[in-house]
Amino acid sequence: MTGLFITLEGPEGAGKSTNREFLAQRLREHDLEVVLTREPGGTPLAERIRELLLAHSDEAMAADTELLLVFAARAQHLAEVIRPALQRGAIVLCDRFTDATYAYQGGGRGLPEARIAELERFVQGDLNPDLTLIFDLPVEIGLSRAAARGRLDRFEQEGRAFFEAVRLAYLRRAEALPERYRIVDAAQSLTQVQRDLDSLLPQIVERARG
Repeated sequence: MTGLFITLEGPEGAGKSTNREFLAQRLREHDLEVVLTREPGGTPLAERIRELLLAHSDEAMAADTELLLVFAARAQHLAEVIRPALQRGAIVLCDRFTDATYAYQGGGRGLPEARIAELERFVQGDLNPDLTLIFDLPVEIGLSRAAARGRLDRFEQEGRAFFEAVRLAYLRRAEALPERYRIVDAAQSLTQVQRDLDSLLPQIVERARG
């Protein structure tokens, strides 16, 4: 792999999508190829799996079913988008990746980390992000922002305790591996968040150019 793999993580309402576009624009100003993608999703097949994961249904989805669907979508995403982009030297900016699985299915759903790690090894091998930006903010602010966007999806309708567990899982992962993670205070104004991202830009550009 010769490219740079950057993931943007965080709960609902944290501004990941907006700031992913901002980062892409700033990196392209340095004549770097940038691929924007997201999880679950990123390919036509993986997007159909995303629809299953987010849609409301009369049949409750078992936590293990949810976990397997997430990794099925990820396997397709890696094969069709992420690995090819990295192999040609692009920067991949991905809205969520496996840290989200540890946060949502591990922290939120309470599934054992060892089960997630086994699937991670099977699907990803030794591929991990080079840099992960965690957009962190208090749960009540995130939920309020998500509600303002309109109808809530299957995850967004979960209760506060679920999202507190998700947030804690993210922060624990960042604490355990500080060399890969950067925490961005997403409760700030968008202008200040993007100033913080700009401060990381020289480091990202240097790493991208090898």
